Amino acid sequence: MESNHRKIIHIDMDAFFASVEQLDNPELKGKPIAVGGSAERGVVAAASYEARKFGVRSAMSSVLAKRKCPHLIFVKSHFSRYKEVSQQIRQIFYEYTDLVEPLSLDEAFLDVTNNKKEIELASDIAAEIRQKVFEVTGLTCSAGISINKFVAKIATEINKPNGQKTIHPTEVEKFLEKLPIHKFFGIGKVTSKKMNEWGIYTGYDLKQQSLEFLTATFGKAGHHYYNIVRGIHHSPVKPNRERKSVGVEHTFAQNITSESFIIEKLNHIADEVLERLHKANKKGRTVTVKIKFSDFTVQTRSKTKDDFISTKDEMFSIIQELIFQEEIKKSVRLLGISLSNFHQPNQPKQSPIQL
Repeated sequence: MESNHRKIIHIDMDAFFASVEQLDNPELKGKPIAVGGSAERGVVAAASYEARKFGVRSAMSSVLAKRKCPHLIFVKSHFSRYKEVSQQIRQIFYEYTDLVEPLSLDEAFLDVTNNKKEIELASDIAAEIRQKVFEVTGLTCSAGISINKFVAKIATEINKPNGQKTIHPTEVEKFLEKLPIHKFFGIGKVTSKKMNEWGIYTGYDLKQQSLEFLTATFGKAGHHYYNIVRGIHHSPVKPNRERKSVGVEHTFAQNITSESFIIEKLNHIADEVLERLHKANKKGRTVTVKIKFSDFTVQTRSKTKDDFISTKDEMFSIIQELIFQEEIKKSVRLLGISLSNFHQPNQPKQSPIQL
């Protein structure tokens, strides 16, 4: 296991989008709500804990969510409000450390090894932050505290909602040995199933495997699995996480079939993407179009240019090329566009894409 341990806190807001909606509309408090979608269509962006008791989860289709919880209340999302609250929360983090790595609006890693208030115990810092977040926003959050980001992230889930858990350096390996393999952060359903087929159900089972076996079975990820089960994870908290892509998706009230209508919708989505690119001062080389069909199958089509894309016309000609490269034979419920492959630090600074 690692020596010279860092003190890492993972903070995760409790059912953030749903909690903000309940905060702003007291009539929704204590009720099962889903943010996003509708009773007839769409996808749940977030669910309150009252809804989660019925099995409603984010990324679930609205139809299935309603089936699981017939009295579910669908609420329109208000992202500008979520961003506003997120900024308030982040300012609290910066009172303790500048080493803050946001993962999303409602989640972040903090390295408090050397903190601004010279508080010795990271668990005390986490408790202070959680109290301040509640005082400032009226919302609760949960925290995981340990020697690295991997263990801290897992620890956050243990006492959710509105709780925290510290995994002390002397407890890390024992904790990971007892942990079911599907609860390891970064091990998804497919990998978990593959591990089960090899008799790996817990961290202890994983720890018994040799490095040679793991790399032969899981490729480069095998080395990562070998390390994390031993509490070894060197990834630092990165305060300036580089955005990898900018994109927008729209789910439609009714399925669309006409190619001309699809192009019209993509044109509107492209305008939104371009506005976000302009604000982020980004320019990329890879355009990706996402299509979700009425049967919920998803297709992505991408093209990478040698040079950075400079104008909307240039970008949209690629979008049209991607759409028409293969006939669309099924009705479409969602379309999305993203731009990625941004300039690297050693490349010349690019002016933002022209609106």
